Amino acid sequence: DTMDSVKDVLGKMGKRFGEAARKTENTAGNFWQHLKTGPSIADAAMGRVSQITKVIAEGGYEKIFHQTFDVLPEEKLKKPFACYLSTSAGPVMGVLYLSNVKLAFCSDNPLAYKVGDKNEWSYYKVAIPLAQLRSVNPSTSRTNAAEKYIQVVSVDNHEFWFMGFVYYDSAVKHLQEALQEARILQA
Repeated sequence: DTMDSVKDVLGKMGKRFGEAARKTENTAGNFWQHLKTGPSIADAAMGRVSQITKVIAEGGYEKIFHQTFDVLPEEKLKKPFACYLSTSAGPVMGVLYLSNVKLAFCSDNPLAYKVGDKNEWSYYKVAIPLAQLRSVNPSTSRTNAAEKYIQVVSVDNHEFWFMGFVYYDSAVKHLQEALQEARILQA
């Protein structure tokens, strides 16, 4: 009887360790893919360090979210996700913010653009009210299973492709839940 109890406990521990190892391996793979998504692994790593330093210095993601976007008084940040937004100029590293009102992305660094013959600089920002979301579609590259994407489509058919998530599964789960909650509130 005691031997069966010991076997049962060890079996449960083994399953927990196996699950923890799988999650750790998945996160490590996602982080490696996050670093490889940018034009340079070193630049991506330094960008992530810079982002974390900014979050600490400015008092957390909630404060940065409120400083970066127009936020309603009752609006609360649910989750931030380090990722890239796919653009015609290539992937842009930043943070995707999910609040109880909107989905918003802001680049980590300002990007250059031309105005006449002058270079201007601006952060790349996108904000979509949750009520304006049509779909959140996870997908994986056919040629490289490590490359995972989330396509966000608005009701006016604008598509946004996010990639290089450090916590891809969590992002998919929370974005799909937010879409479902927005649909329930609209019904």
